[in-house]
Amino acid sequence: MSKADVPENISEEYYQISMPILSSFPKYRPPLDLFRFNEKICNLVPYSQKGDRLSNDQVEEIHALCDEGNIFVSRTDHPIYSQHIIKQLDLVLVDQNLKEGEVADICVKALEMRMNDFIEQPVKPVYDLLYTDLMVATEYLWNDLHRLKLFVRRVSLGDFTLARHSLNCLWLGLWLWANRKTEEKLTRKTFDRAAVALLLHDIGMSKLPSFILKKTTTLKPEEWEKIPHHPLIGYKILHKLDITFDEAKQATLEHHERLDGSGYPQKSKNISTFGQMVAVVDSFSAMIQKRSHATPKTPEEAARELSADKSHYDLYFSGQLLSAIVMGQINFKH
Repeated sequence: MSKADVPENISEEYYQISMPILSSFPKYRPPLDLFRFNEKICNLVPYSQKGDRLSNDQVEEIHALCDEGNIFVSRTDHPIYSQHIIKQLDLVLVDQNLKEGEVADICVKALEMRMNDFIEQPVKPVYDLLYTDLMVATEYLWNDLHRLKLFVRRVSLGDFTLARHSLNCLWLGLWLWANRKTEEKLTRKTFDRAAVALLLHDIGMSKLPSFILKKTTTLKPEEWEKIPHHPLIGYKILHKLDITFDEAKQATLEHHERLDGSGYPQKSKNISTFGQMVAVVDSFSAMIQKRSHATPKTPEEAARELSADKSHYDLYFSGQLLSAIVMGQINFKH
């Protein structure tokens, strides 16, 4: 039985599960209810309940039914299903039953989990897991760049965390970079490099004392002196991981530089195009999230403020962001 043979009322409420997905479950105790398609009544009947222990014969039968396209799971079990896939993100590339919004949710949750792990331990084994999942997300996006809007829609407007901030910059930055007007052709290689650079641009913040990041009052001079060092710290972390391509260097070292030379750490006016873009999304993300020392702005308020600040931010990228928000080309969940 092929996917095309599934009655519409069934495909709306159930997933026709694939062999790669089924094989990723515990062999004898699938974590969700399984249903079998009964061709005589042209409907689904229960096969096993979540947590039931299957016999060897049942395991063989389920695999045979799956090959025929006759094993399903309920969409009501999507939270369990998605939580399972989060830990094996490459499964989103083989599961044709997931809706695009569901894939976006799963990718965001998986990368937030990996990013939190990397922030705690910015070492190569942890980075390798993060990179693998990031490449799954870029593969999915590269196949249809219009999907970027779904990921931008999932930009966090809630409480600030370094992981959420990093993901905000990833989705917004990829959208701006992919939609910029340029004669230079966007390639998969540059797209992937941009993704890595955007996600890790602020990793140096992970090495600052936590009390500074959580402080609700004005920082003392000796506390503030630690902040401008985080781009250099971040660059050293990436260098140790052998992440040395230009986009990573530019994103890490230049996201706090400003056009008039008033930024840090180098106080340079000579900022790369990529660095100027990262500066816009980094500030925008910081402005729209809830932080202990500042009231968040709405996305439109933040974009208008950045677009008006021509001495500090590139007008093309800030203007592109503002225009997209005002015109409804991109929007955000609330």
